[in-house]
Amino acid sequence: MAQVKIKTFPVTGMSCAACAASVENALNDADGVAKAEVNYANSSVKIEFDKLDFHAESLKATLNGLGYDMIVEEDEDIAQEEAEKQQASELKTLTNHTIGAAAFTIPIMVIGMFIPNLPFANWIMMALTIPVLAVFGKRFFVSAVNQLKHKSTNMDTLVALSTGIAFIFSLFNTVNPQFWLSRGLEPHVYFEASAAIITFILLGKLLEEKAKSNTSSAIKKLIGLQPKEVTLISEDGSEKIISIKDVVVGDILLVKPGDKIPVDGTVSSGISNIDESMISGEPIPVQKVASDPVYAGTINQSGSFQFKADKVGSETILAHIIKMVQEAQGTKAPVQALVDKVAAVFVPAVLVLSIITFGVWMIFGGEQAFSHGLLAAVTVLVIACPCALGLATPTAIMVGVGKGADNNILVKDAESLERAHLINTLVLDKTGTITEGAPSVVKEKWEVEDDKLKAIFNSIESQSGHPLASAITTKYGGYTLEEKDDFSIENLPGKGIMASHKETIYFIGNKKLMDESNIKASVELEKHAALWQSEANTVVYFASNEGIIGAFAIADPIKKSSKEAVKLLQEKGIEVIMLTGDNEQTAKAVSQQIGINQYKAQVMPSDKASFIKELQLQNKIVAMVGDGINDAEALALADISIAMGKGSDIAIDVAKMTLISSDLMTIPKALALSKQTVNAVKQNLFWAFIYNLIGIPIAAGVLYSFNGFLLNPMIAAAAMAFSSVSVVLNSLRVKWKPLI
Repeated sequence: MAQVKIKTFPVTGMSCAACAASVENALNDADGVAKAEVNYANSSVKIEFDKLDFHAESLKATLNGLGYDMIVEEDEDIAQEEAEKQQASELKTLTNHTIGAAAFTIPIMVIGMFIPNLPFANWIMMALTIPVLAVFGKRFFVSAVNQLKHKSTNMDTLVALSTGIAFIFSLFNTVNPQFWLSRGLEPHVYFEASAAIITFILLGKLLEEKAKSNTSSAIKKLIGLQPKEVTLISEDGSEKIISIKDVVVGDILLVKPGDKIPVDGTVSSGISNIDESMISGEPIPVQKVASDPVYAGTINQSGSFQFKADKVGSETILAHIIKMVQEAQGTKAPVQALVDKVAAVFVPAVLVLSIITFGVWMIFGGEQAFSHGLLAAVTVLVIACPCALGLATPTAIMVGVGKGADNNILVKDAESLERAHLINTLVLDKTGTITEGAPSVVKEKWEVEDDKLKAIFNSIESQSGHPLASAITTKYGGYTLEEKDDFSIENLPGKGIMASHKETIYFIGNKKLMDESNIKASVELEKHAALWQSEANTVVYFASNEGIIGAFAIADPIKKSSKEAVKLLQEKGIEVIMLTGDNEQTAKAVSQQIGINQYKAQVMPSDKASFIKELQLQNKIVAMVGDGINDAEALALADISIAMGKGSDIAIDVAKMTLISSDLMTIPKALALSKQTVNAVKQNLFWAFIYNLIGIPIAAGVLYSFNGFLLNPMIAAAAMAFSSVSVVLNSLRVKWKPLI
């Protein structure tokens, strides 16, 4: 099988899904390219070349001709840095252009709407409009020309066409008003319409770019989990600091307390507790001894150990998660895609109608055929202004996002709002989503009630490296010894800890430790312990060489609202499924307590992602709710991804929605918000087009033969403005509707 060269390049200058399609089509048509796939969310393109020795410089030139750029540096780090610099520069330019356009547009609108009789008003408005179009709005005209060269249109074409025609017509009327006055017609100008359209569209693009600029932060944080340098143990036993890029399979590496595990491997010597929540999602650290596996990106909490590198580079679990998130993040907003398709047909149709209008008037218009024909043709173009069309989706989305924030729902993009109400399957992570996400003492049984014993218990645990120590110190942190006594503490792997204090020996650990130490619990205490274990709690005993002092059930408590939220979602016909990295017994107990019928236990991150894919293959619309790095891959693949606000930064960055309060009862509200927002978008699009469907024929003069009515361009501009106002007002209605 012949080898192929596949490489990913950053692409700059893309401002919409249509731009991504243009880049993809241009590259797929280029010589030397077997296949090109553009990821708009990450501003990159993955190219499969026909030849191993093909160079990408010619492709860069192809995209430059379209108004885009491709970074073709061989070093991926340098290429990414260059792309980030260009994107930052573009965002700064867009910000300045938006502010500049607004500064010029406001006085134009004040003059045009309130003081049109000001001396030299038209000349002043013309002077102010020129920089809005020629400087701040130049991008639209350049894009429209580039699209025209490739026989295509987009929203930029509509903006350039309508503002350009309105300006040229207004310029003519300002320079030569007698042309219309001599024919008994008023020479109206529409400078304010041209400037306002440019300003509104620039503002929309600025908001979009600011949101889009954050899409790569999740990948950066994931990459940041892997250290750049590691400690290599040489054959002679000496230590050497090397770059992680130089690690090969079989190397023996040293990990110290607090270090991140650099690659996947197997412990060769030493004992430690490792935070593997990024892999399993479970908050309790896992004790590692010789022959146990360790994973890149996990954090060593206590103790030093050595391990053998088994998987390095792109083969580690962390690298796999990064790759999957990168590939799954590229999405397109369904409604905006529909608007782009409509625009592609709408622009040529309006142009044709305008030309036909002028032609019909020239043939049947009588004495004033030319003046009426030109006026009608321009009116058709003015009333077809895409301002309402451009505002239809973003205004509803902005109001929806704001309302979401008021209700503890952080929405990242339009797609999540557009699709959330369609879900029929909800997949929940257990830890941190259904449960609180931190172990705590949920039940206790003291055989001897004594504050000093509680203080001793707390003091021993505060010096312990035991994974459950934090739960105990949180519970009994208020109990302290008056004198500062030292404890001699010994860790007993797999059992617990033993502490010597004065002449007394204390034991804290599991049943196995108690049995080996010949410490017997009462029948009543054993009954309590058995019940706690059946409820999937971890039982910890506290004893001295004189006998059992107490027993404690430690668990990750279920959130108070979880059961109610699951019931409400099921009543709405949504199938609820729980996935967890925890054991079967715990998973079963939790699912029964909150009323979930379907669950899967002991799942790895890749298992979660595979399960999401399986559901999607069954034509189910799947929402995934999670809070950990281990959920990132599944979140990226789900149709709707929801993160808990108290979860990891990675999960929050990958997810399209974040529940700030980490309360599952917020999910039904998010679904209701989605439905309200989508309804507003549909209504907005209806109003955006209804003016054109009714207004264009009237603007063309269909009523003239019946009652002599010919629509004035001023009225056409007012109708266009009213369509925009109606869209904004309709969007604001979403703000006042109750969610549940």
